[in-house]
Amino acid sequence: MRITVCCSDTKVAPWVEGLQAALPEAEVSEWKPGAPPADYAMVWSPPQAFCDDQQQLKGIFNTGAGVDALLKLKLPPDAVVVRLDDAGMSVQMAEFVCHAVIRHFRELDAYERDEAQAKWGFRKPKLRADFPVGVMGLGVLGQRVAQAVASFEFPVRGWSRSPKQVEGVECFSGDEGFRQFLAGTRILVCLLPLTEDTRGIMNRATLSQLLPQAYVINVARGAHLVEDDLLALLDEGHLAGAALDVFRTEPLPPEHRFWTHPKVTVTPHTSARTLREESIAQIARKMRAFSRGEPIAGVVDRKKGY
Repeated sequence: MRITVCCSDTKVAPWVEGLQAALPEAEVSEWKPGAPPADYAMVWSPPQAFCDDQQQLKGIFNTGAGVDALLKLKLPPDAVVVRLDDAGMSVQMAEFVCHAVIRHFRELDAYERDEAQAKWGFRKPKLRADFPVGVMGLGVLGQRVAQAVASFEFPVRGWSRSPKQVEGVECFSGDEGFRQFLAGTRILVCLLPLTEDTRGIMNRATLSQLLPQAYVINVARGAHLVEDDLLALLDEGHLAGAALDVFRTEPLPPEHRFWTHPKVTVTPHTSARTLREESIAQIARKMRAFSRGEPIAGVVDRKKGY
């Protein structure tokens, strides 16, 4: 088994060494232009030149859950694309979203402002029943987040393109279900894959359907959100605030209004980081199973985009 590794914007050597240790029977090397043809590839944001050079690949294993950037490339026609299922990301995502939900619900941001002014303030407790949390996207990450939020006794709703059933979550699907889902949601969490159908899905028309004084949490992709529409609804008072971890342009430009808007919390795409050891172990298991002709999880439907 010959494996090539092409990971942009990161140190490749630890990934090569880790995968070689996990698959001692294989030949693992970093991709360079003109490299010998490989059977499988482990990648993150590879250039088109890589795909052009490795047209014979049987499988391309992505070191992340999102494959939108990868699917923009002209990939080897016969290669199966495989994404990570979890590899330690779902627990990170769950804790990040729960923190954002609770910070807003308990008004901890307001207490932080009081602290800066040495002000001893009091705010009347709110009812969880008045803050239904809606999770868009019920894949591995979305289900883990929805159930984690439900453990704090918030009403939790979930929406996906196709019908899903998740314990403790009221599930909606399709276009008609989307309208019902939005109309009963006060805290909206985006965990959708980025496809042509979901690009710009959080816009004035959809965000206006949320319950008054809704709060938006985006931990999926920046292109899901129409940024100017969010800012307008914040300024108009329909939305109470937003916690944003992903953006259309990253790093977020210093002059962007999100940095200084009083109702926006910005974090630098850090809600769930790829854990190298866990990712390598999962990819190694999948490569072995795939080479034996066994079914594996995480195979991407190129037409659907996830």
